[in-house]
Amino acid sequence: MGIKYKLHPDYTTFEDDLFDIKTIFSRYDETIHKARNVLKVIPLHGIDTVVKAFRIPNAINQFAYAYIRKSKAYKSYFNALELQKLGVDTPSPIGFIEFYRNGFFKESYYLCKHCPYDYTMRHTIVENPDDKLSILEAFTVFTYELHQKGVWHVDYSPGNILVRKTDSGYLFSLVDINRMQFRSVNNYEGLENFNKLWATEDDLTIIAKIYSKLANLNEEKAISEILKHDKQLKAHVLRRRKFKAFFKGNK
Repeated sequence: MGIKYKLHPDYTTFEDDLFDIKTIFSRYDETIHKARNVLKVIPLHGIDTVVKAFRIPNAINQFAYAYIRKSKAYKSYFNALELQKLGVDTPSPIGFIEFYRNGFFKESYYLCKHCPYDYTMRHTIVENPDDKLSILEAFTVFTYELHQKGVWHVDYSPGNILVRKTDSGYLFSLVDINRMQFRSVNNYEGLENFNKLWATEDDLTIIAKIYSKLANLNEEKAISEILKHDKQLKAHVLRRRKFKAFFKGNK
């Protein structure tokens, strides 16, 4: 079996744990997310560590990740380093490891420090807390600053944005960062990044107004753009659901 890995120089004591991560992962039950990938909080060396086990990809991607593209674990680690370099908060990366059999990519894991937070942006969007307007304002400023730094989070969904409330305001941290782009984000383009929030038209209008002031954009056009991208994504998702439901019903 082949192995590829990278360990952050601040966490060299984790090397043995990294090599034994499959056994360690199977021993712990505290799962914080279970879908295509599984996340668990595992204490290692006195640190609460989040370990993300990525699903073994299909045969085509097993070849691609072995010889053509970087894996999700690899990108999670190096994207975290780049975010930190740019001054964007994300859980501190510890390392990643990839396992290969017969020349094909198989299991992969990404390790980072557990980041304390009060709630995610999903709570803000769905639960409508009393300070929702303040959170939306701070979140829009945070997003604009991301774009100014050349950061485009492809999976910018509410569950991937952690929120901590402090005496001085709100702090945001990004997770699920394997799909990111580091490039210039210009003018009205940044408004498309809000389309995965699944927010109401009123919430999106508030965001567009704040973003337009920060970016010196026309407010009416900004509102039109953010609502357009929201409707396009929702229509796309609805079509996919109907398509899947049709074929399930015809089995």
